[in-house]
Amino acid sequence: MDSRAFLDFLKIAERLKCNTRHSYTSSGRHESVAEHSWRLTMMAYFMQDEFPEADIDKVIKMCIFHDMGEAITGDIPAFEKTTADSEHENSVMDELLDTLPEPYKTDLKELFAEMEALETLEAKIYKALDKLEALIQHNEADLSTWIPLEYDLQMTYGTKECSFSEYMKSLRDMVREDSRKKAGMDTNNKNLLHRGKTPMYSKFF
Repeated sequence: MDSRAFLDFLKIAERLKCNTRHSYTSSGRHESVAEHSWRLTMMAYFMQDEFPEADIDKVIKMCIFHDMGEAITGDIPAFEKTTADSEHENSVMDELLDTLPEPYKTDLKELFAEMEALETLEAKIYKALDKLEALIQHNEADLSTWIPLEYDLQMTYGTKECSFSEYMKSLRDMVREDSRKKAGMDTNNKNLLHRGKTPMYSKFF
């Protein structure tokens, strides 16, 4: 790959270190898109024994590149993202990939098409882990960072994406249980609940 093209692409990718997501870290700051992608990639590596028939190297590549478009568009939380937003991000990503030389352009365009179709085992693993990583990060953040709708999302988000595999379903169940325990241990929110100001939280206590 031409040195200048390589450096130009890295300059765009660096924005993923700067662009933040809705989620908070355990230290109380917003996580970056790059941090989400990094841990997602690590999660994929540890799927080798659970999915020996899968091309885990491809899953890892999906995890590395899946949010590359957000280097340009920024992150939009799943509960706010519209079809138009997704289409715009896909268009921006396609334009970005057009700037790459072969074989990288074709390789990554085929990879994104596979992720979008969600038909292969590799795409399904990546998508389930993508949802799970966000849920796990919310469990690791302070409960004060959760907005009201996230009490429900922690119970439902990613359930469909994890349904293709017994292992993924069990992992989703465990993350859900961690969410319940986290919500139930927060005495400040208990007090709010008892005053009747947060009825949607009642299922967790």
